Amino acid sequence: MITGPAPAHLDGVSDYAERLAAALGGAGVEVDAVPLRPPSPGRWLAATVAAAETVRRMRPDLVHVQFAPSAYRFSALPGLLPRLLPPGIPLVTTIHEYGWWTAPGWIPGPAWRPLERLRLWDRETALLVPASRAVVVTNPDHGAEVRRRTGRRPVLIPIAPNVDSAGAPPDRAGTRRRYGGDFLLVFFGFVHPVKGVRYLLDALPALRTIRPGLRLVVAGGFTSQALPEGEARAFRRELEARSARRGVADAVTFTGYLPAPEVSALLAAADAAVLPFTAGVSAKSGALLAALAHGVPTAVTVPDEPDPRLRDGENVAAIPIRRDAAAIAVTLRRLLVDPALRERLAAGGRVLAAGHTWPAVARAHLDLYRRVVTDAVR
Repeated sequence: MITGPAPAHLDGVSDYAERLAAALGGAGVEVDAVPLRPPSPGRWLAATVAAAETVRRMRPDLVHVQFAPSAYRFSALPGLLPRLLPPGIPLVTTIHEYGWWTAPGWIPGPAWRPLERLRLWDRETALLVPASRAVVVTNPDHGAEVRRRTGRRPVLIPIAPNVDSAGAPPDRAGTRRRYGGDFLLVFFGFVHPVKGVRYLLDALPALRTIRPGLRLVVAGGFTSQALPEGEARAFRRELEARSARRGVADAVTFTGYLPAPEVSALLAAADAAVLPFTAGVSAKSGALLAALAHGVPTAVTVPDEPDPRLRDGENVAAIPIRRDAAAIAVTLRRLLVDPALRERLAAGGRVLAAGHTWPAVARAHLDLYRRVVTDAVR
């Protein structure tokens, strides 16, 4: 399994790959991780060649690439991997991000179409999609875009929560005492400008007029593969200053990175969660599925193409306008004042999350691997 260079605590795709490898191990698949790691910054071709050499020595039954442009720092060179792999080894690629990036970006869209239809080159993954015996997508939108561009039908395997529920009942009262207040609101995930935390902080003053004891916990690391350390420090300082300007610094806690058991305990203690992503939220969000699996009533922004699985008032509370503090405040007010709504969303969220489990994800991959290997032998 080939992944980007970042460890799981710095990259969502690496975290997914690590969890998938563990689940596959439980299903009887031996998985060897091969991080595509440059020997020095920017040397992605050397990293790609080295990964191919590692695969050649392993002589595996199948190679599975986990692809997102951010995982490889937006280099197109890892997309040359199929040319370097030993002939005959079947290749599978999972696309985690798709439909918005092009390399090189100066080539006009119409010029890509014949290349993609003939499966010679893909504008986002180079040779990965054209050369793969199977392409996996984690959501229907990506699948539709792959079909539109290439004519091929990818395999849909939804993701599962990125934080498991704690095995033993957590000390809910102790967790709530740690953060104070009488209503605990949680944002969980990598803290990045596209996650909408700026607008959430702007919404807090209005919410605290309704619930003065409201406390917001922003749980997640700032440094990630998508936000290098220097930029991450600057962004944290910006959010802390914003909290102070809004007069809510005493009501906000930035935890930084937390181990999964601590995140699980925090979610188990929360009254509500909010994910105000600037592009909107779908069921391909591991953070959303984690919150729902823990029974946390969760507010989410709505993308341009709404996810039909997320239904306002049934399993989520919808924030209809993105990048808008007033819209966040209006939706969160519903959660603050309506215990019956919170109970209904908690129950509906658990039902949705129950259809997204790692054993199910592993079984779907195992079935796919068997078909791909059998076809390769034929």
